[in-house]
Amino acid sequence: MATYREAKCRLCRREGGKLFLKGDKCYTGKCPFEKRPMAPGQHGAARKKVSEYGQQLREKQKVKRIYGVQEGQFRAYYVEADRMKGITGENMLSLLERRLDNVIFRMGIGASRAQARQLVSHGHFLVNGKKVNIPSYIVKAGDVVTVKESKAGNKYFEAIKSTKAAAMPKWVEFDPAKLEGKILSLPARDDIDSQIAEHMIVELYSK
Repeated sequence: MATYREAKCRLCRREGGKLFLKGDKCYTGKCPFEKRPMAPGQHGAARKKVSEYGQQLREKQKVKRIYGVQEGQFRAYYVEADRMKGITGENMLSLLERRLDNVIFRMGIGASRAQARQLVSHGHFLVNGKKVNIPSYIVKAGDVVTVKESKAGNKYFEAIKSTKAAAMPKWVEFDPAKLEGKILSLPARDDIDSQIAEHMIVELYSK
């Protein structure tokens, strides 16, 4: 799968808002977006009138970058969400939230989704007792996520054991001492704190 390898902070500047792609750095004064909150490039500071299509496109790009997925994968989530019962946009966000890499991030195990994706890819986790190293794996309500016993002694996870549980959405829980988390329910729209206008993405793909 193609991977974006350029400066991630440029993506935040391009989308006109923080996407929190760099973990703790995004919450400090060192965040480049704090110093240069305009689009990158020679004409980034120029004000341009954006068409309705342009706004929809930017919203799609923003969500893709937040969750770290490519175009084909993102469209597949939309198609699956459209087949499900309920509101397509909310279904799509729920599927994205239920990716294993995002779950690891939400539980506070990974400082960013990129770091969480790397941890999953390296095979550090079990889901219901079975090894899963696919970041896009979709969890279900009731699933139990644990750190592999052979990895629990790793310095990174040892540090997590001594920390307090991070603030996390109500649909997941994580016990740092046990290195174990659980999916309490499927995420609802109110549980997703990102400022996303999902209806604009649905309108874009519906054309």
